[in-house]
Amino acid sequence: MCGIVGYIGNDNAQSILIDGLKRLEYRGYDSAGIATLNIKNGSCQTLVRKSFGKLENLCNFLKKSPCRGTVGIGHTRWATHGKPSTENAHPHSCNRISVVHNGIIENYHEILEELLAQKRKILSQTDTEIIAHLIALEKSKGNNLKKAMQNALLKIKGAFALAVLDENEPNHILCAKEGSPLIIGEGDDAMFVASDFPALLPYTNKFLVLKDGDIADISKQSINIFDKKGTKKKRETKVISYSAKMIEKGEYKHFLHKEIHEQPKAIADTILGRLKFKGQNIWLEGIDTQKLKAINRVLIVACGTSFHSAMIGKQIIEEKAKIPVEIELASEFRYRNCILDKNTLVIGISQSGETADTIGALNSAKSRGMALLAICNAIDSAIARLCEDDAGIFYTRAGPEISVASTKAFTTQVAALHLLALTFAYLNKSLHKGEILKEIEKLKTIPKVIESVLACEKDIAKVAQNVASADHMLFLGRGILYPIALEGALKMKEISYLHAEGYAAGEMKHGPIALIDENMPVVVLAAKGQGYEKIVSNLEEVKARNGRVLVLCDKNDKKLIKRSDMNFLLPFCDSTILPFVAAIPLQLFAYHVALIRGTDVDQPRNLAKSVTVE
Repeated sequence: MCGIVGYIGNDNAQSILIDGLKRLEYRGYDSAGIATLNIKNGSCQTLVRKSFGKLENLCNFLKKSPCRGTVGIGHTRWATHGKPSTENAHPHSCNRISVVHNGIIENYHEILEELLAQKRKILSQTDTEIIAHLIALEKSKGNNLKKAMQNALLKIKGAFALAVLDENEPNHILCAKEGSPLIIGEGDDAMFVASDFPALLPYTNKFLVLKDGDIADISKQSINIFDKKGTKKKRETKVISYSAKMIEKGEYKHFLHKEIHEQPKAIADTILGRLKFKGQNIWLEGIDTQKLKAINRVLIVACGTSFHSAMIGKQIIEEKAKIPVEIELASEFRYRNCILDKNTLVIGISQSGETADTIGALNSAKSRGMALLAICNAIDSAIARLCEDDAGIFYTRAGPEISVASTKAFTTQVAALHLLALTFAYLNKSLHKGEILKEIEKLKTIPKVIESVLACEKDIAKVAQNVASADHMLFLGRGILYPIALEGALKMKEISYLHAEGYAAGEMKHGPIALIDENMPVVVLAAKGQGYEKIVSNLEEVKARNGRVLVLCDKNDKKLIKRSDMNFLLPFCDSTILPFVAAIPLQLFAYHVALIRGTDVDQPRNLAKSVTVE
């Protein structure tokens, strides 16, 4: 969580920092601040401006009281230690040292007690301020900034990404990384620092990704990287294909709306050309298929929306490849003694590739000798690096996802899992080459089918008007539509703040039915096939209790349409395409309910895009 940006060069730092923070605001938005080094007449002064609330408040403050200088750091915060306030906003300073920080310092209270015992004045309730004090203490011993940081970091336990300024060394920004993402961008006679690529894309597409334990000393013309002991390290500079235009809203009012509409392209990019046959062997881009041959069990670890895609993946892999699959919430898996063996593949799914619990779960599995595979959207992320020398990485080609609520990441993760299932199926001989090629042809039709659903957005918006005033909502599904029901409920509560729950329809009589009355809209997800008559019975049970029924079904399903009060009608599609197509109207539904309720669609309260701390 939280966003860091830094700049050192020849241009006005303030404008670049604010521009970067605007592009990182999805990572945290309860306060923001910047610090610059203003060099004038041979002397250097640190200028700090901070503000509580949205970044707009800081922008207004800077209009009255600008920060001059060509070197600076900035931060947009999602509170962990200390409530949201101007005092707790970053940067934090001590004795000419200024620090911005992402992560959590686990031994914060112990260090705080030591600092208070030394009669040091602590101005905030954050764990970040103690870092500034530790570095300042080391500087007072005669160390330069790099050595002071090295010594200070040896006293810290936890996860962090840091950017540090020192008035006495104004031609440098010092950075450090342990567990939280941090990248350096290379410009022309300028360098940039950020938590994520979108902040810097208008300025450069050349990036260097720091690894855990790295300390980087950057000037406007150089990058020097060291480990904790001061040994110099090399890190590869990479050129990424994202463009600045990809992180703009364009014709859309919200990033969420734009990203929902980008799904046909994102899914096509994720599927096309990724799975091929080479003689008698199967090839899946980014994956060491030879390591998959001995696998007879799969365990998927994920959180939130990625967990819902894992639920769908479980059904697809078991159906196509006949391999048993278990799914675990990453936050639970890492703290229990799950039974694993050498023939188990552990798959971590994360849009950002930086989800702290998923990283922890994969590290736990790695320590027990398990094969690891990553499905993520962020190139060279922590999870990707963890798995790149193992079974491999499947990068979903969703492009930047800026809105906090995930949409295109979800459907591209399902696409990735489907291709992985087909790979297993070929290796296991549960499907032959011809059957797999037919399945791929079906997947290729998904973008056009989704486009036809997106074309019905006005009808979905009308339904949203009928239910937006509700306080509670229930989503019911069976089989492969059960995870879609969960995801639909999650999207609704995330962005509209309307309390919504997803349930397996067969569980309705085990509790949720007690909630149903004339004020409770119930979304019933239905498809012809196994369990269809059961879901019709569930619908009738809702109707018998005066519940308002909203059915998502085939446009030719006259039986369900007749029994519904409202409906989302889908083009006919088989089980291969169904989860992709069914997800789209529920995303649009949540979006339009949120618009009517007047919530902050892209930046829902209390949420941040990447959960990089526990």
